[in-house]
Amino acid sequence: MGPAGFSTKESARTLPLGAWPLLPLLPLLLLSATASGELEGENLSGLSSDPDRAIFAVRENGTTCLMVEFAVKLLVPYDVLALNRIDLITEQASFTLPRNAHIDGKCGSSESEIHISWKNDAYVLRFYFSKELRAKGAEVWKISKVQLVYDTSETSHFINAYNPGKHTASSRRLSAMVTPGGRSFACAAQQTLTLISSDHQKGVTISMYDAQIQPFDMTADFVFSEPYKCITDQRERLEETLPLILGFILALIIVITLTVYHFHLKLSASNTPPQMPRDRSMYKNM
Repeated sequence: MGPAGFSTKESARTLPLGAWPLLPLLPLLLLSATASGELEGENLSGLSSDPDRAIFAVRENGTTCLMVEFAVKLLVPYDVLALNRIDLITEQASFTLPRNAHIDGKCGSSESEIHISWKNDAYVLRFYFSKELRAKGAEVWKISKVQLVYDTSETSHFINAYNPGKHTASSRRLSAMVTPGGRSFACAAQQTLTLISSDHQKGVTISMYDAQIQPFDMTADFVFSEPYKCITDQRERLEETLPLILGFILALIIVITLTVYHFHLKLSASNTPPQMPRDRSMYKNM
């Protein structure tokens, strides 16, 4: 099998007679055609020690241009027939993003995306990223859209689904994980996104945690740039360190107060003139 997904034998059979002099150059032509802008997906989940955490990358011309590392849980509502076989009730399919998923995507200077599919494309999770300029020319990137394609006829998660088939759930006016340009987004806390499904406008929930994402400006292969901590992590870290900071300040105030009081006593004692005893009988001892 040659580059571009077809064999050189098949290509030679379909060449016109006038192209036969160029046949020796065919491998070079195919190589140059595929080397320009060639994209490939890499599943690096085997490098993660966390069994729930996946690592996926998109590479262009042999260099990583987009990488995500996270654990993802999906909650998808679907309809089943009630016991009376007339009414419909809503069940919830809950499952996690598998580490053995197939990766695809594309990279660009201002827009990038990654597609994660599994179960023979019964599920396809797509993240879309975009860059934009904010006030004072500051460049940021964000998740601009998330889409989930799922098939309720896939019985490992959707049991006895009514009218099974494929549905698409998409975000609306999304601006999530806004991160300064040139940095990766990092967040240990859970980040939740809600998508609206084509299945009777049901709400699909996607929860990400232990996440690190970078869709632009990667300077090293398979290595994230400097992390930008999410607000939730910053708040939790502040909550953890705040009691220590307050305790240190309180102890410092106590030490300063005692020191000032000590010097005040010494200063008062040195400035106080000697007092003559009022009892005249004490003069005998002077």
